[in-house]
Amino acid sequence: MIEARHLRVLRAVAATGSFSAAGRELGCTQPAVSQQMKALETSVGTPLLIRTGREMRLTQAGEALVRHGAGILAGLTAAEEEVAAIAGLRAGRVRLVSFPSGSSTLVPTALAALRAAHPGTRVSLEEAEPPNSVDLLREGDCDIALAFRYEAAAGAEDWSDLVVRPLLSDRLVALVPEKHRHARVRSVAIGELADDPWIAGCPRCRGQLVEVCEAAGFTPRIDFATDDYPAVVGLVSAGLGVAVLPQLAIESVRPRGARTVTLEPAVRREIVALTLPDLARVPAVAATLDQLARAARDKQARDKQARDRQARDKQAREK
Repeated sequence: MIEARHLRVLRAVAATGSFSAAGRELGCTQPAVSQQMKALETSVGTPLLIRTGREMRLTQAGEALVRHGAGILAGLTAAEEEVAAIAGLRAGRVRLVSFPSGSSTLVPTALAALRAAHPGTRVSLEEAEPPNSVDLLREGDCDIALAFRYEAAAGAEDWSDLVVRPLLSDRLVALVPEKHRHARVRSVAIGELADDPWIAGCPRCRGQLVEVCEAAGFTPRIDFATDDYPAVVGLVSAGLGVAVLPQLAIESVRPRGARTVTLEPAVRREIVALTLPDLARVPAVAATLDQLARAARDKQARDKQARDRQARDKQAREK
């Protein structure tokens, strides 16, 4: 009989490479980890770990058990949470992973509403860019991944094994220094920036930038690359180059010394919330998904109101 606690110990040992490190991660002693590993090996009737000097590696059986263990533990978590809700405990735990611009825009509104509606639900938040965040979800290390993928991008990820909750479409905009030749125009074709030096973002966004530029007939000269959006804005504001950033990223920082310009042709990324099919039935997870969707709808409504107001103001100035 394989016990869930033994599977958790095995996963910790596989991830950390030692009994002592696994014990620190799990909050128990090294001898306790050793005893549970022995009990698990006795249960399955074959060795799961091989010691080579100071290191440990998994046997073929150990690799198989770790691989299946992620799904088993996710299913158990789903069962425990659903049973707790049915029993009337009105408690839940949700582990949310989000990319940075989502963490600063959609997530705060959603979690504030969730806490007001379900004060007993606890949500933890970590940041990771896709595809790493999606890997964390599939490995059982989070319950919801806020992720994105670029529309019509080459090599788009396959999410067919996941529950996909579409949230919004996030358009990319050009960011140029305020004294740039295109700083006062309403829109710019990306080809018009071919001779400028570029500041690139995260590796995934960098790849999308190169793909879009090459489709326009040039390869961007990337002078600087950083995962930090405020750093991108700072470099552009200092006149060191131009950048292309998602609208959500622009909203999460205040560009001083830089201006945003609509990019043509339009390039968008699809913002979604992902979870596993078993977890989608957990009440706390479902409620969090609902609040993320509501936060996205409210944001889109506010954006439309702002655009309509700007259009009215422009018409009034032209009269």
